[in-house]
Amino acid sequence: MQKRHLLYPIIIGIFGVMIWFIISRGQHLPHATNITTPILQPVPPAAAPASANGSLVTDLLHHVQHPLSMLLLQIIVILCATRAFGFMARKIGQPAVVGEIIAGIVLGPSLFGLLAPDAMAALFPKSSLPPLQFLSQIGLAFFMFIVGMELDINKIRQKAHDAVMISHASIVIPFFLGVCLAYFTFSQFAPANVGFLSFALFMGIAMSVTAFPVLARIVQERNLTGTPLGAMAITCAAADDITAWCILAIVVAIAKAGGIASALVTIALAIVFVFGMLYLVRPWLKRRMSTLQGNKTKVALGFFVLLIAGYIAEVIGIHLLFGAFLAGVIMPAGSNIKQVLTDKLEDVSLVILLPIFFAFTGLRTQIGLLNEGALWGVFGVIMLVAVAGKFAGSAFTAKLMGQTWEESLSIGALMNTRGLMELVVLNIGYDLGILTPQVFAMLVLMALATTFMTGPLLDYFGWYFHGRKAKAIS
Repeated sequence: MQKRHLLYPIIIGIFGVMIWFIISRGQHLPHATNITTPILQPVPPAAAPASANGSLVTDLLHHVQHPLSMLLLQIIVILCATRAFGFMARKIGQPAVVGEIIAGIVLGPSLFGLLAPDAMAALFPKSSLPPLQFLSQIGLAFFMFIVGMELDINKIRQKAHDAVMISHASIVIPFFLGVCLAYFTFSQFAPANVGFLSFALFMGIAMSVTAFPVLARIVQERNLTGTPLGAMAITCAAADDITAWCILAIVVAIAKAGGIASALVTIALAIVFVFGMLYLVRPWLKRRMSTLQGNKTKVALGFFVLLIAGYIAEVIGIHLLFGAFLAGVIMPAGSNIKQVLTDKLEDVSLVILLPIFFAFTGLRTQIGLLNEGALWGVFGVIMLVAVAGKFAGSAFTAKLMGQTWEESLSIGALMNTRGLMELVVLNIGYDLGILTPQVFAMLVLMALATTFMTGPLLDYFGWYFHGRKAKAIS
């Protein structure tokens, strides 16, 4: 057992030193001269055409082109597409989120825009994208609030040592590989105004994310919740989520600050914010919730904390979503407020607002930019780095911690699930101008592929090891 305790500082220390070495060397790499920053600039809505003769057709056309009418039509199309593709994904044994991500890509320039560019321009004009983006951000804030409330801190404490060891190894190893990948791709793919540090850190975090909500639903759908494997996988994913979002907050702070001094101030403010939420707001919230009468008053207080936390996180410079996630974490577990808030938010978030996020991501994803064999070769390397770092790192560490090979490989397959959380990270990087459209498209495809392979890998490992057990018994 003492040897296992030594593995943690050794693995973290070795990879931490190597990450620092790659970053220090990468600071001297030259910039590309022909790449511009892909930050999405809001476009003011176009003026609707005036009614010439007051005819019914002209008035109807005027109403159809009104921004609110366009937004409602877009939402209807998005919901129909995501529901249809989500249904098809479940039919082939995949989580619905896989189909919803595909629906978003289909509605974007990769397919719809390729087959019917005029129709796509009419349905999703550039002037309509900012309202979709705002709605998607609200949906993500609600979703991260729910994810924070779903974390069971007691389960993490029960399996703290093994879970933290596996989850942190599943972060530091792919993070290191992502930094190495950034070192070899920076000169060709990074925007001219982005430094190596920001680019490398975002590539590292993109390789390291696990989709905790998707993993939890896969475990639930396969009736693994009460098994040691399911408990360990969920605990590892929860610890992974907490660590990854803390790292992402630091990465965003560094990227927004621009300089080391500004970044240190932002990180210091973020630490004060986290400690204040955990050790001041959380006890006060617990006492306050126990004295309030009626669920409506409690829900109002919960929403108030969510909004204030998101606002403070955005002002500090660590992104709204981290504040929403932290607000969910500090919700008191003793009362039924978590269940009440989840019931009120989950349907609106998952059924209406998150599909808008998938569609908005799809509108940004241009697979047609990968029009050369060399670019698909780079995508292949990204896939190799992502799977080798996350799957192999998690499985190997789980085996070192005493898990069986079946459990270790299954944990690796589950931790390799990226799904929605990866898209959140990628959109943050895209908004900050760190990821170019080509790299963004490659990473979106990687998120889809790694999520898609989780179910087949679990089926294969179950079939393989159960077959071996049956042969051994016979």
